[in-house]
Amino acid sequence: MASIFNSLNVGYTGLNASQVGITVTGHNISNAEVDGYTRQRVSTAASTPLTMQPGNVGNGVDVTDIKRVFDSFVFDRYTDTYADKEYSDFTKKTLETLSTYFPEIDNVGVKSDMQEYYNMWQTFADNPDNDSIKLALTKQAEVLSNHIEENQTQVKELQSQLNEQLKVNVDEVNSIAKEIAEVNKSIDTAEAGDMYSANDLRDKRNVLERNLARLIGANVNDGQLESNIQMQNSTSERTGSYTVSVNGFNIVDGNTYHEIHIDSGNNPNEFYEISYERQDGVLIPLEEVVQEGKIGAILDLRGGTIDNTEGIPKDGLIQNVVAELDVFASTLIESTNNLYAASATTRMDSNPVDLDPTNALLSSSLNINKGSFSVLVYDIDGNEVARRSIDINNATTMTGAIATNSIEGQLLAQKDDNDDGNAGNDIDDYINFNWATLKDGDGEMNLSLDPLSESKGYTFSIEDNLEETDFSSGTNFAGTLGLHRFFDGTDAVSMDLNNSLKINPTILSAGKTPVSGDNSNALDMVQHQFETYNFTVGKVSYDTTSYGMFDIIATEVGTHTNEAIIKNETISTQFNAVELEYFSTSKVNIDEEMTNLIKYQTSYGAAAKVITTIDQMMQTLLGIKQ
Repeated sequence: MASIFNSLNVGYTGLNASQVGITVTGHNISNAEVDGYTRQRVSTAASTPLTMQPGNVGNGVDVTDIKRVFDSFVFDRYTDTYADKEYSDFTKKTLETLSTYFPEIDNVGVKSDMQEYYNMWQTFADNPDNDSIKLALTKQAEVLSNHIEENQTQVKELQSQLNEQLKVNVDEVNSIAKEIAEVNKSIDTAEAGDMYSANDLRDKRNVLERNLARLIGANVNDGQLESNIQMQNSTSERTGSYTVSVNGFNIVDGNTYHEIHIDSGNNPNEFYEISYERQDGVLIPLEEVVQEGKIGAILDLRGGTIDNTEGIPKDGLIQNVVAELDVFASTLIESTNNLYAASATTRMDSNPVDLDPTNALLSSSLNINKGSFSVLVYDIDGNEVARRSIDINNATTMTGAIATNSIEGQLLAQKDDNDDGNAGNDIDDYINFNWATLKDGDGEMNLSLDPLSESKGYTFSIEDNLEETDFSSGTNFAGTLGLHRFFDGTDAVSMDLNNSLKINPTILSAGKTPVSGDNSNALDMVQHQFETYNFTVGKVSYDTTSYGMFDIIATEVGTHTNEAIIKNETISTQFNAVELEYFSTSKVNIDEEMTNLIKYQTSYGAAAKVITTIDQMMQTLLGIKQ
């Protein structure tokens, strides 16, 4: 039956419940600005009543639990949009940096330098013997090549920075995964027996989950969903088994974690590759698996899958820009050199080239086309004294016996090029052919006049046999090999004015023949800017001018940047809406906590009044005995 002491216990439980409420409210207020903290609420229920006549008598209040106000559905949307926003933010920031390397809309940059370069060729054509113009033209050519090199260097440095950030962020993912596994151990210990909720530990784990999603778009699978409606409407929390996965690959499994491997191996460019180690020790590449978060953005920008033969990414937006700039530069170099080889000289030395001289030229990696080119010899007065057409077909090799289908065989064949019955004034009588294999396996070709002919003032040149004046229809033999070249280098980084022209610009020739006033080659160089060439980047080909190709590169960068900015605005709006929903559910509201504080203070005072009343009753009861 109920007693006065039972009534005292009722007051005591009220005091205890109010005190717990004040403590929890104070805890909320203290952690209001702590990142990831979820407000907590006290769950109470009436104590088991005493059964007596005429009915049950209340026995006070019990504090049943202290739980977070948390909604798993909202948190899942929050982490998903966080991953999307991090991907979008990083992509936007990187592309905005990339776009600053192509300031073409302000009439500055590579395209502006190209226009001035061709203008200087026109000036040179108008004044073919003016040494000061030769100097100005070579300087402008250096400005153009240096600017192309600078652009490519900046793009590659940006790609290298992304590569380093990949390593840093994967290491951070592994650190977070390890920390989550350790937190899981602490949660299991704290919640053993299902008696208590490890609220603060769960908050800590949620912050780690959010950061993991931000970095790599990881997904959490956490057992059974339980309603938390006694705390607040539409709230829920997951309990039970726990895993964190990246597109199906578990990196956290309960109290254990699986490290993501990252290694540059023997890659000459030190590009990192990421992989997942299966239980049997086999490494599974993750580049195509990771598509979200900051790491997903890095892989999409830098390039994911690495071509271990060439040591560069096979894909990636920035890698595509690198490839396009290299193709733009190499085509500009080769086509310019192919034209400049038509100017007469006494010796032509090729670039070192990766070529087996006994294999077909058209089957090699060199940009040589089917067709024919002519070798011409001029006397000291600029008169053509010999010409021979050299054919290139599917079977043509670099070296071979005289009179075979090789370049060497065709050049040295004893033919009557002039149809004059004279066996001593043909190409084979003037030109010496030599092929040398270098130490690294590359080869080098050179053509030279025989010493007697050179002493008599003879010179020679190479000129493609074109369909009308279509410069792009030739074999590109001289341009690909770099014979008597105007530009050194083979790509955007190595592009430079030929060193001999740097040393002595006055040897620059405006004509094809070695006579004063000839400007025919300079005019071809002016026309070069309007000619269409094939620029092949991977599986995509562009038939356009050099101006057009650079416009394509700059436009693609600008388009991708603008697309990233617009997409970022949309994703940021979505993220802000979801974040607001999450904060409204779980974040501490100081005004609400102050209201709760007043409520618990009032309850505490009322419970204290109950105890005071019981005390007075006990005093009265003791007074009766006296």
